[in-house]
Amino acid sequence: MTVTRCPTHLFTVALVSIAPLSVACGSNAAKGSASTGGLTDGGSEGGTSVDGGFTDSGSSGGSNAEGGVDGSTGEGGAAEGGPVGDPTGTTAVEADDFLSSIGVCVHVAQGVDAPAQSATALSFAGIRNIRDDGNPSVVTDWISMHASAGVRVCVLTNQNVTSTIDMAKQLNDAGALLAVEGPNEPNNFPVTYQGQTSSSTTFIPVADLQRDLFAAVQAEASLAGIPVFHSSEAGGSEPDNVGLQFLTIPADAGTSMPGGTRYANYANIHNYVCGHSSDLVDNLAWSASDPTLNGDWDGLYVEYGHTWHGGFSGYSNAELMTLPRVTTETGWLTSGSGAITEEQQARVFLDLYLAAFTRGFTYTFIYMLRDDPVQGYWGLFDTSYNPKTSGTYIHNLTTILADTGTPTTPGKLDYSVMAEPATVHDLLLQKSDGTFALVVWDEKFGGDGGASDQVTVDLGHSRATVTVYDPTTGTSPTQTAHGVSSLSLTLTDHPVVIEL
Repeated sequence: MTVTRCPTHLFTVALVSIAPLSVACGSNAAKGSASTGGLTDGGSEGGTSVDGGFTDSGSSGGSNAEGGVDGSTGEGGAAEGGPVGDPTGTTAVEADDFLSSIGVCVHVAQGVDAPAQSATALSFAGIRNIRDDGNPSVVTDWISMHASAGVRVCVLTNQNVTSTIDMAKQLNDAGALLAVEGPNEPNNFPVTYQGQTSSSTTFIPVADLQRDLFAAVQAEASLAGIPVFHSSEAGGSEPDNVGLQFLTIPADAGTSMPGGTRYANYANIHNYVCGHSSDLVDNLAWSASDPTLNGDWDGLYVEYGHTWHGGFSGYSNAELMTLPRVTTETGWLTSGSGAITEEQQARVFLDLYLAAFTRGFTYTFIYMLRDDPVQGYWGLFDTSYNPKTSGTYIHNLTTILADTGTPTTPGKLDYSVMAEPATVHDLLLQKSDGTFALVVWDEKFGGDGGASDQVTVDLGHSRATVTVYDPTTGTSPTQTAHGVSSLSLTLTDHPVVIEL
């Protein structure tokens, strides 16, 4: 296969019969100012926000995630039978929800990744979701991977609606289906549908396929509740205004496809964290996940707000903030042009999963599971399925946050990060046993690599036991304190997890 890279915004011809998972880093957008995003519900058409969502406050003394629970039953604890935590404060997000957002792209459908070895790697990393090309011949392989590793599949269409629905039904019957996805990067891999092929002048075949795929999933009773992800890069790259910058085209959008045309449940972008410049700058994961930023990354704005290729209008900034969204490709390679070291990649990826979830992405798929000499050294694992540093660090994070209990209604935690610097962010999670996991991370990547921030986490009142974990050092606590009401941290370029 051919992998298109630098720039991604080209109209090129794929040399494979099925749409490959491709790599995208090019130049298209001017830099702009960032803005914060909120947790959204991806299940509803049209992008409505959910009560209790969270944003990063970025303000002195403010808490950014609504969340948190104190596991004690004394001061700040629960009344008998009630939720554990403080009576006031920030409402936690279930730890399991964050863990369920973590995904990776695989190439089982292309015969590149072996199913059994891939499943072992996925189990080690604690990754729950995979994305792969639509290939009917490997459905049984995906089902076996689900049986052994518990992963669910986001299956790309093979540009045949009937065949795609059949694959989806088989996967769903086995409990192995996450989502159905439209065509991959039609700007790089033309779509042929109903006798027409997309080109540099029209995306009508892309629009027709995406519309019919969504309708077919909606009409299939056995796929009830299964979401459809939009065609990636299609909105930003459409040469004619067929309305692919919308989930449902508004009546007054002025597109060539009629108002009311329904395409997807989720917006879908390829916001590679490497950006178009491959520059390891401060706040890069946070910026790449910004829903309204017109910057170095192919974010939501240039795909669904104001399209980068045709300059077509889509959603307003306010609408983008609550638009249901996923990223099905993002990442950074460790060998070749624009590469960073394994250690740098690992720390970026920890921040990336956290930043994307905090900024409203329901699922984030890093490209890719395993290094491949043809497609590049983007993997969490090397060519022999041994974990690279990123695979190990993600294993550590998912192990620290692991929660096998029955989900409960999250409680509150009265906490704040005092005088929080612009590169420091936090996410409050809660496990089913009532334990809070407050994740605080810094994105201090620029400069000489040795920069740090001193922060104080105000815990509201004295906490019986506070335990700190650092996923870059392992899965054992790095610090345990008793009867403390605040915690001082030195942060650099990766997260720490505070349990209490």
